[in-house]
Amino acid sequence: MKSLKSHICLLILLLFSLKSLAQYKPKNINRDQTEKAVQWVDHTYKSLSQDEKLGQLFIVALYTNKGEDYISNVRNIVLKEKIGGLILMQDDAAREINLVNEFQRTAKVPLMIGMDAEWGLFQRIATAHKFPWAMTLGAIQDKTLITEMAAKIAEDSHRMGINWDFAPVVDVNTNPANPIIGNRSFGSEVSNVVSSALAYSNGLQHNQILAAIKHFPGHGDTNTDSHLDLPVVSHDLNRLNSVELAPFKALMDKGIGGVMVAHLYVPALESEKGIPASVSENIITKLLKEKYGYKGLIITDALNMGAVAKRYKPGELDALAFKAGNDIMLFSEGVKEGKRLIQKAIDNGEISQNRVEESVKKILLTKYYLGLHQYEPKNPENINSDLNNESHRILAEKLYSNALTLVKDNQKLLPLNCEENYYFVPLEEAPYQTFLDELNLNATVILKNASEIQSIPANSKVIVGFHKDNSTAYKPYAISSESKKILANLSKNQHVILNVFGSAYAIRDVDISKIATVLVSYENNDDSMRATAKALNGQTQISGRLPVLVNENLPAGIGVDLNASSKINLNKKTIIE
Repeated sequence: MKSLKSHICLLILLLFSLKSLAQYKPKNINRDQTEKAVQWVDHTYKSLSQDEKLGQLFIVALYTNKGEDYISNVRNIVLKEKIGGLILMQDDAAREINLVNEFQRTAKVPLMIGMDAEWGLFQRIATAHKFPWAMTLGAIQDKTLITEMAAKIAEDSHRMGINWDFAPVVDVNTNPANPIIGNRSFGSEVSNVVSSALAYSNGLQHNQILAAIKHFPGHGDTNTDSHLDLPVVSHDLNRLNSVELAPFKALMDKGIGGVMVAHLYVPALESEKGIPASVSENIITKLLKEKYGYKGLIITDALNMGAVAKRYKPGELDALAFKAGNDIMLFSEGVKEGKRLIQKAIDNGEISQNRVEESVKKILLTKYYLGLHQYEPKNPENINSDLNNESHRILAEKLYSNALTLVKDNQKLLPLNCEENYYFVPLEEAPYQTFLDELNLNATVILKNASEIQSIPANSKVIVGFHKDNSTAYKPYAISSESKKILANLSKNQHVILNVFGSAYAIRDVDISKIATVLVSYENNDDSMRATAKALNGQTQISGRLPVLVNENLPAGIGVDLNASSKINLNKKTIIE
């Protein structure tokens, strides 16, 4: 009888867990495995002191490029405050592995290790391989390729001991002047953002790496960088529901394990003036949790960002964020004080102990599902080559190839004819040599710098490359007036193929009406340049679509398909005059 009662209690606990605590669950998990997870969560929770329970709510940053004193301070926080996790920042992969191994070995509860790895671990680890930005991915029509990329990021994450990729961004980028989202968004169309984000999230979570959709309730139409100050999203509720909030609503029931809340002031959702979403009970508890029914982990955006760090003291900010409904305070700079103030609020009846139990058990259950209950140390040997090898390069080039968007080809200048001569005029500030070298493997392409264009014979076929600096996702995309003038002059008596190695927004104020062919490659790096040259030479098809509304003549979704050609010649030599 006692055994039966015990089993019934366990089933009730299991049902409660599934309904109230579970959002992310591994694929094909069975009932026995779920019961074991619930038992582990219950046992672990009961073994924790109140101080240890509160520690689970905090993630702090680990840098390896700020000196030994900084690392010692993180070590002390891990040991003394019993925090729940770390976010890995720049930039030594081997050192980070060694430190994570050390901290995991001493932790009573395994640490959740996170990273911003939207375009792969390269976002934080310079020796890793860079994958395309979300804007580039948004141009790809075969979304299974995005899943493939995310699966590779998951593989690299496991190699580093990372459990949580704070991605994907699901902000709908309707503002070309957005200083912080831009390339990080899948585009300006809700449906494309949703399908791309789901493909990305599945690639992570089907490979036991947690995803987090961000930045709730929507950072896509802002003029201010929230790292610096508090942006205001002033749209009415109808607009918010149809654009900013729409991807989050569409993804609520797709099993995505995390939602990251932005530091934004949204008056239509929060009546108290100047209150950031990340500390708004109306936005987090009443909207995200109660109205949308979200049951996964809710995590703040980094608490060191100017939008909130300028307004609240460390610790005070953490307590306000937890009280508002967040489960985890990311990048906390006041763990000890935050714990003290949360406990004070519990003692005063402002926060219930049940609320602590809810968040901590969600965190523990997620840790179990991610395999952290049986953590195995990672080996730092050969980590840089493991994160950057031929398998990464091949995949990245395939992604860039599938993103290529042919806006127009009115004179059918593509693919290039290996029996003709072409001229190449590189403009703007970034490197172009890889593109030229790859072109010349099949076609005869003669380099002409801007000062030499008068020597190009009339009625020639001229490839103009806008090569923008893509060393970060935040570089300006605008084309200089000098480059626009050169393009206009060339179009008067030449057949111009314009190739944009930068954001599609780069041509929003460029007159392309007299340009025969326009191709957008989205980024300027070796992988994108190789992919573009192969497509121009007819080796691969072109099938991308603009992911953003560029201007009234270039709406999102346009693009011309171009099949691969059998007329290729791989025995050409580079010709430079």
